[in-house]
Amino acid sequence: MYIEIDENSGFCFGVVRAISRAEAALKELGGEVYSLGDIVHNRMEVQRLEALGLRTITHSDMEQLGGRDLFIRAHGEPPTTYRRAEELGIRLIDATCPVVAQLQRKVVAAHERMQAIGGQVVILGKRGHAEVVGLTGQVEQPTIVVEREEDLQQIDFSRPIFFLSQTTQSVALFWHLAERMKEQLSDERMLTVDDTICRRVSNREKALSEFATRFDVVIFVCGKKSSNGKVLFNVCRAANERCYNIEEESELRSEWFDGCRSVGICGATSTPAWLMQRVRESIEQRFCNKE
Repeated sequence: MYIEIDENSGFCFGVVRAISRAEAALKELGGEVYSLGDIVHNRMEVQRLEALGLRTITHSDMEQLGGRDLFIRAHGEPPTTYRRAEELGIRLIDATCPVVAQLQRKVVAAHERMQAIGGQVVILGKRGHAEVVGLTGQVEQPTIVVEREEDLQQIDFSRPIFFLSQTTQSVALFWHLAERMKEQLSDERMLTVDDTICRRVSNREKALSEFATRFDVVIFVCGKKSSNGKVLFNVCRAANERCYNIEEESELRSEWFDGCRSVGICGATSTPAWLMQRVRESIEQRFCNKE
């Protein structure tokens, strides 16, 4: 059985930067460093870092961290988090992805522009996702979050719209929704569209689709919490119906490899390379002799 790991899969720039900074902080400080939420949406990588001393906390735990170090992950945080940390005497290690930080500034500017003309700001994103919470928390004014076409009913199409996106969303979905908005406006000039999807992520869609067609079976590795993972898995599944999504190698099933001569392994921007390699080794050990 031929097995290949997609060389373009794995951590994106923002995640590599965040994990590198976390590892450096753990080494330099020689003790526990706290992360506000999972540093990456991959349980296996979180467990690896926890073994080095990283501790994951929630916002409600911040009261107990006075004088300690707190890590802001790549997804970013709203300004209220920074103010609260300062009040509590918490030292922040800010690893917000530069692409996300730029988008946060764009959200503020979009609201200022729409406020001047009675408009509204709409973001394509997953409700409750850390990045989206950080984006909508940049301003006090409400931001409309849409996940699918049905959510467009939240929008007042008699008012101007500024449309942006969470950095890891589907480019195709973003522009599909933009077109649907245009159709419902009396004048398409009332719509301002800013495609803020990270190209280091979105450019993977075409390459991943091509990768998935080359194999009998595709194993897509990502954490269950990964928003980007859901998008990219659907890309793979559309290209190859024998595409299976797992979080770790123990989830591999024998029947997936019936009649299989080639296997492609790929993953999300939050999937570590070491985990995809471990999946490969498990397939080699357990299924390579299967006819």
